[in-house]
Amino acid sequence: MKIIFATSNNNKAIELQKMMGDFIQIESLKDLFFTDEIEETEDTLEGNSKLKAIAVFKAFDRACFADDTGLEVEALNGAPGVYSARYAGPECDAKQNMDKLLTDMKGSSNRKARFRTVITFMDRDEVLQFEGIVEGEIIHQKRGLFGFGYDPLFIPNGSLSTFAEMQLEEKNQFSHRARAFSKLKNHLLGRYRK
Repeated sequence: MKIIFATSNNNKAIELQKMMGDFIQIESLKDLFFTDEIEETEDTLEGNSKLKAIAVFKAFDRACFADDTGLEVEALNGAPGVYSARYAGPECDAKQNMDKLLTDMKGSSNRKARFRTVITFMDRDEVLQFEGIVEGEIIHQKRGLFGFGYDPLFIPNGSLSTFAEMQLEEKNQFSHRARAFSKLKNHLLGRYRK
């Protein structure tokens, strides 16, 4: 089964394909030469995820899914949250986002945080959302070379390593994204493997 993943981020597409196995083949927006910019104008992860899924479904009229992920830091009242990708500004990169986060958390003893992913799946018959959450904490300086985004600053509960210090297989044992996609995968297997 082929399904479109509404992302141009090849790291995410590769991460997901490994989790999905052989039954489900993921096609990214890059694979389909889709270059339109989908504006994330909603103020919730649920809203942005659905907005992206609708745009891609309209473009291809095929089963697709989209995700939106946010890092929610307790000491910052849930920020950066839905603005995680552009926390340091519209043209920022991951390093600038992490630097801003560390600056904003200076002097805070409460380092609790969580990653939350919301996936919207859409085809001609249904629109469904799946959520994955991982609790953890923000450390004081970056560690690790793997992953992307805020991974070098986040240690999930039950580990001594940041996401950026983990190989993909280990990360997927904890990952918010892996938890949400596991729910999607189970739904797809139940629905299409009949």
